[in-house]
Order: sequence, then C-alpha cells, then structure tokens
Amino acid sequence: MTDATDTPSGVAPTGHACIQSYLKTLDNSPGVYRMLDGESRVLYVGKARNLRARVSNYARPAGHSGRIARMIRETASMMFLTTRTETEALLLEQNLIKQLKPRYNVLLRDDKSFPNILVTDHDFPQITKHRGAKKDKGQYFGPFASAGAVNRTLNQLQKVFLLRNCADSMFETRTRPCLQHQIRRCSAPCVGRISAEDYRASVRDAAQFLSGKSSGVQEGLARQMAEASEAMEFERAAALRDRIRALTQVQSAQGINPRGVTEADVVALHLEGGQACVQVFFIRANQNWGNRDFYPRVGPDVDAAEVMEAFLGQFYDTKEPPRLILLSHAIENADLMEEALTGKLGRRVELAVPLRGEKVELVDGAARNARESLARKMAETATQGKLLRGLAEAFGLDAPPQRIEVYDNSHIQGTNAVGAMIVAGPEGFLKNQYRKFNIRGDALVPGDDFGMMKEVLERRFRRLLKEDPDRTLGLWPDLLLIDGGAGQVSAVASIMAEHGVQDIPMVGVAKGVDRDAGKEEFHRLGQHAFALRHNDPVLYFIQRMRDEAHRFAIGTHRAKRAKAVGATPLDDVPGVGAARKRALLAHFGSAKAVARANLADLKAVEGVSEALAERIYGFFHEAG
Repeated sequence: MTDATDTPSGVAPTGHACIQSYLKTLDNSPGVYRMLDGESRVLYVGKARNLRARVSNYARPAGHSGRIARMIRETASMMFLTTRTETEALLLEQNLIKQLKPRYNVLLRDDKSFPNILVTDHDFPQITKHRGAKKDKGQYFGPFASAGAVNRTLNQLQKVFLLRNCADSMFETRTRPCLQHQIRRCSAPCVGRISAEDYRASVRDAAQFLSGKSSGVQEGLARQMAEASEAMEFERAAALRDRIRALTQVQSAQGINPRGVTEADVVALHLEGGQACVQVFFIRANQNWGNRDFYPRVGPDVDAAEVMEAFLGQFYDTKEPPRLILLSHAIENADLMEEALTGKLGRRVELAVPLRGEKVELVDGAARNARESLARKMAETATQGKLLRGLAEAFGLDAPPQRIEVYDNSHIQGTNAVGAMIVAGPEGFLKNQYRKFNIRGDALVPGDDFGMMKEVLERRFRRLLKEDPDRTLGLWPDLLLIDGGAGQVSAVASIMAEHGVQDIPMVGVAKGVDRDAGKEEFHRLGQHAFALRHNDPVLYFIQRMRDEAHRFAIGTHRAKRAKAVGATPLDDVPGVGAARKRALLAHFGSAKAVARANLADLKAVEGVSEALAERIYGFFHEAG
C-alpha cells in the first residue's frame, strides 16, 4: 500500500476545479480516496478500482445527484491511498468509514455483537450464553439475533437435555444438587447423579440439535421412551416424554424453519423518505435464530445498491459471515465483497439475489419486516420530534435538542458507587452512547452525591475537550439533565465553569415534596424552580429519560456489587488467573484456607508451579 496525499502547488481551488486539479497526479491504481472540506474535515470516503477514472467522474460539472453535488461543492482538498488489490481497497474503505464517520457516507450506527450458545470444553460441559470474541474453548452455535432468543432456546434445551449452566468453580465445589436439578433442568453431574458417558451422550444430542439434526435426536428419544415403557420403567418413560415435548416446543418457537437453506443471513432493505431500514434474519442449521433491524444513516437521494454495499461491508467487519448471504438488492461490487468475506471466513461466501423458490420467500419476508419496521420508526421519530420541540419550549432553548445527556448516581451508603450517563435524541435512546463511571474519589465522604456528580461531570467534560475540542463530531450535548435539585445543579455548574463550558443548558430534575412522580420540580442555575402540568406529555418524556438513567445506574451498581461479592484476596496475587484461582479454591475450599496453607500444600495443587506457590505463600505472609 502506498500513500499519496500531496496537494497540487498554489492556492487550492474548491469544488469541480479542486477535483480536476488532482487528475494529472493520479494513475489507474486501485485505492481509497477522501474528500475534505475547507477545515480538513472528511466529507466522504470512497474506494475505486481505478482512482483516475473514479475521480474524473466527480470532476464532471453535471449529472450528479443532489447529495453528490453538495459534497463536490464543499470539497476543498482530497487524500489518496493506493492499494495492491481492489479487495484491499474495499476493506480499507470500510475501516476508514467506521473510524472517521464522514457526513456523506452511509453509516451503520448499531455495531453490537450478537450472542451465541457455547458448549464448553469440559469433562461435563456447561451450556451457556456467550457474547463477544470466541476465546473460550468449546463449540459455538449462532449467532442469535438477541439475548432473548438465546435465553428462550437455552431454557428449552435445559428441559430437554438437562445440561448444567453453572460456572466451573461452582460445579467443582458442590456437595449436593442445586435447585436446577430439583426442577428437572439439570442432571446433577456435579454430585454423580449421571454417569460421564450418559452426560456426554446428552451433550452430543444437544450439539446435534443445534446443528440442525433435530429429527435424529427426536427419533432417539422416542426409541428410548418405547424401550423404557416395555421394561415397565414408567417414570423414566414419562421423563423422556416430557423431553420430547420440550424439544417440539423449541422447534415451534423458532418460527419459520427453511428446509432448503442450511446456513444463511437474509438481508433486506427498505428505503423511504430519506431513511432506511435493513432487516437481517439469521438462518443456521435450517433454523430461524431470530432477526434484527438496523437503521443506517443515509441521505435523501442515495440508491439501494450503495446502502446495501455499505451495510454489508460495515456489518461483517466485526462479525463472522455465513456461507450464503441472500440480498433483496444487488450491489455494484459483488465480486469484491464475496472475495473480502471469503478471505475473512476462510471458506467461500456467496452473495445472491434469489429469483424463485423458498429463498425468494425468505427475502420477501425480511423485506416486509423492513418496510413495517421503518414505518413504525418514522412514526416514533415524528412523535419524538414533537416532544423535543416541547422540551425546547419548556426550558427556553433556542432549538430542539439533538443530544440530551442524563446523569444519575447509584450506591449503598457510599459503597460500590457508580455514575451513569444515558443519551437521548430524535431517534430515542442511543444505547451505544451510554457510559458508566466507577467513582474513584478517595477523598469523597461516603454518600456524597454532590461530590460524585462533580467527579462524573469533570471526567466527562475533560474527555470531551480532549476528543472533540472543536465540537464537530456530534459528541457534545445540547442539554444536560441532572438527577437532583439546586445543589447538584450548582456542583455541575462549577465543573463546567472550570472547563470553560458555559453554553450548554443544564436542568436539575428533582421530585417534589412528596417524592411522587408527576410532581417533579425543575431547577436551573440562578432561576426559581418550576413545574410542568401533571398531564403534560413533555413531563412524561422527562420522567422516561430520568427513569432510564436510574435503571442504567442501578444495573451498573448491581453488577459492580456482584463482582465485589465474588472477589477474593487471590485476585491480587500476580500470576493467579481465573483457572488457577478455581484450582486453588477447589483444593483448599476457601481463600482463607489458601492464605493459611504451607508451601508444600500449595505446591501440591495441580497447575501451580513451585515459583507460583512461593509467590502465593509470600504474598499472604507479607500481607499478614
């Protein structure tokens, strides 16, 4: 890859003349180009099989859509990166789009990972939900569209196959069956209620089912039930009957299960009114594992092929593609996209726009869902816009806010204190923008809400000033809502003044004297508190945002508290990771027993070397 960023000498022209001036320095290499405005902000990132040919198209004075024409007028300079191959240009383009978020590119704004089901690598494997990178050893099945889809499937699979869902540390230390065994959700391998061979058979059946071989599993269970009945083992036969029934429920809960499509993502697009919805259905092992809708940022005159190509490139940048991707609209560079995804997966990936048969029905179903989802989204956006206008009127803002940040704290008598920030705007809650803050102030008095709020806002504005000092990336709020009254407002105002940020409206939301919803009072710096009518839709909107911030803060606090409950002194010993911690606890029974153990006993633990045993022994003796 080579870099070519030099600007022609002399005063740089703008618009068509600017673009034309670069043609004499370009060759026919593939690569990526960036168009920048007068302040060097990136307007657009594009790829080209032939850089000179692509740029010459922009140099033409006519024949462009309104969006492209506006972009050309704003262009003051360009940057170029040549690549060895066209596929490399495609991958680089998608990376730059996600990094730079240019104004005129189609941009996928929701980039969450998808959950999988993991059957762990263990003598008695655990079946559990897994999200993120596939670092743990075991078999992965997915992706599923949502955590809810995984939880429903796991719930039914536990009824059918009776596999454990407890952590390895709990499994290794149990002395009697847990509640899961009592309600017939686990076969209790932890205490030997099932043999290793029979448990492995159940794991094998679960893996076969998740691989699409459910008929074989069902036939095997039916055969076992008949054998148990003939042997007059009626209790065992009844248990097998219940497992077959639960297995049937799993199959019916998964909706449309295509017989002719083993593994595919079905991607359908609907464009309307300058907005887009992309619906993705996940088909794995001939089963529908759910769907998810996405709303990429598009312009009013963007075409379907451009949206679809941009979506595919950004969506699969961090996700493993299936062997087949069924599309509602063809894309311009299908061969390059197939080559890029094939290289990522390590086996051939095919893109197809089906014309007949079951595959067309799948795409049509996804397209219908995309159309209906976009209609609902547009209706919600219209309502949201009305509420934002009402909020601007209630608080005397110059314009409806585009980014509202709401802050709340959570703690129990000052312990495990956390701060939380949620974000709302014209499209509702922006959950990928939420942030949590572990309160670090050592000098804070336990329960000092003012001090905690000051710490959260101080860290927030320090980061904003570092990451977006010119306020060009859309990270700065138009309105701050603080959970609290005049005291919290004063504390936040002092932090904002210290950082020279005094142009952002801020409102404290405090419950009235009876602390009842509907009697909230609103506090602004230097002004009298006021209230809204109890039936005002804007009041309900503020309550919803306040409650969402409280929910997020409470959830974050509980997660931190749960982690603290499971913490032991072993967490602070260098070289003792999760696996060795489990081995030590399983061997000695508790962290206190580890601390009291002599050197010889520590060396006897499987996986603990002599050097590590000496380190553990030294840690506890020095600490004591």
